[in-house]
Amino acid sequence: MNQPDTPTAGRFEGREHRLPVRVYYEDTDFTGLVYHGSYVRYFERGRSDCLRLMGIGHAELLDGDRPMAFVVSKMGLSFLKPARIDDQLLVRTRYDAIKGPRLLISQAITHGEDVLCRAAVEVVCIHMDGRPRRPTQTLRDRIGPWLAREA
Repeated sequence: MNQPDTPTAGRFEGREHRLPVRVYYEDTDFTGLVYHGSYVRYFERGRSDCLRLMGIGHAELLDGDRPMAFVVSKMGLSFLKPARIDDQLLVRTRYDAIKGPRLLISQAITHGEDVLCRAAVEVVCIHMDGRPRRPTQTLRDRIGPWLAREA
């Protein structure tokens, strides 16, 4: 049976989204370890695909009656162990809370049982003029089932 050639958006386990990624040569630095900036890209993919599986697409947000987008306002990273070329990693994402226009997100990248990197991320929902705005009720309803808490 032929399978369509479509990329995966990962899966949910409980309220945690899990996205498998593989380390490619382009992700590494001259030492053969994953370059620190690559972790930021992996985390972005995790957040975006988590939203996608919640039924929220970035294009849909831009095309709505009141166009909006998300911007990262804070990101704290803890690098614990290195990843290497060809490693199969798992990007783990939890949308923890909505506070006004802000969404608080916890992320980790693991290799097997080892946690390689952690991220505490704050994104802000904005109007297209760059001003913060509260997420629409539809957006809150789609994210709500996966939140730890809502303030």
